[in-house]
Amino acid sequence: MSSTELPFVPPANVLPKVAPVRVAEGERLRSVELPGVTLTVRSRPPAREGLPPALYVHGLGGSSQNWSALMQQLEDAVDGEAVDLPGFGDSPPPDDGDYSITGHARAVMRYLDASGRGPVHLFGNSLGGAVATRVAAVRPDLVRTLTLVSPALPEIRVQRTAVPTGLLAVPGVAGLFTRFTKEWTAEQRVRGVMALCYGDPGRVTPEGFRNAVEEMERRLQLPYFWDAMTRSARGLVNAYTLGGQHALWRQAERVLAPTLLVYGGRDQLVGFRMASKATRAFRDSRLLTLPEAGHVAMMEYPETVAGAVRELLADVAACAGGVRDFSGGEGTFDATEGASGGGAGMSGSTNSGS
Repeated sequence: MSSTELPFVPPANVLPKVAPVRVAEGERLRSVELPGVTLTVRSRPPAREGLPPALYVHGLGGSSQNWSALMQQLEDAVDGEAVDLPGFGDSPPPDDGDYSITGHARAVMRYLDASGRGPVHLFGNSLGGAVATRVAAVRPDLVRTLTLVSPALPEIRVQRTAVPTGLLAVPGVAGLFTRFTKEWTAEQRVRGVMALCYGDPGRVTPEGFRNAVEEMERRLQLPYFWDAMTRSARGLVNAYTLGGQHALWRQAERVLAPTLLVYGGRDQLVGFRMASKATRAFRDSRLLTLPEAGHVAMMEYPETVAGAVRELLADVAACAGGVRDFSGGEGTFDATEGASGGGAGMSGSTNSGS
């Protein structure tokens, strides 16, 4: 191990007291102990009994709070829960220190098996999108539909703005970064994250910004914060290099569940051009493009994303076959033409894989 690399922090360590995780009005938080891992699960009581179950999986550096806005929008459509992946949010590190895509996917599958809620409508953003793709590919019995917001699937030409995040996977970089940014305030860090993840950071309300700062202050007190970030980034990069049946794009082709793909035209972490490849890879896919959105469209435009999810759920419920026209929103938008113009576009297709 490099002298500049952060050491693994085992879960048995005595952790300092930190501020409690924020729970929005109407939400509940509980801890679930599973073999080798303890997960914190955020839930929102459904508007009525009998709604189908849903599970939301966040991205790198995120938490279940990233889904609060969308969960509220869909509380009359699904019985939603959002999980904090091991080492993120309020979930402690996994016992084995495995932050790979497979490790995170295993934690999600263990929770679904233990809860008996499957098959669920599964949601994933960024890293969580890669995790959800692997879950849907290897355990189709657990997934009814799949919704991916800017999924972190392999790209040959990575955007320049995404390079610093990828560099976290390089041994020693995280240690250097923490020393370089030691004097940064939580406010500065949050502004940097929002500038990277939002298409328009101005859409964040003052209350939302204050909540994000409080969460950042809490996380920075956790001794395993950078370890979880570094190892998860390394796990994602390693997943990009896998070939054969374990390759993420190959697994995307194996997904049987009807899939909604959401891409933002101003995404600085996942290339917008990947939208067209994704629609070819997922055999039963629908594409929602949001030209003004960044990497977390479900946080920037929860109403629009929720509307697309409702159409997917209605389509599945009606068992519609073949090609269906999903045109809607303020206008149609072709993902292959770039991110010019305003409004959102929706297109539907049934593919046989690429």
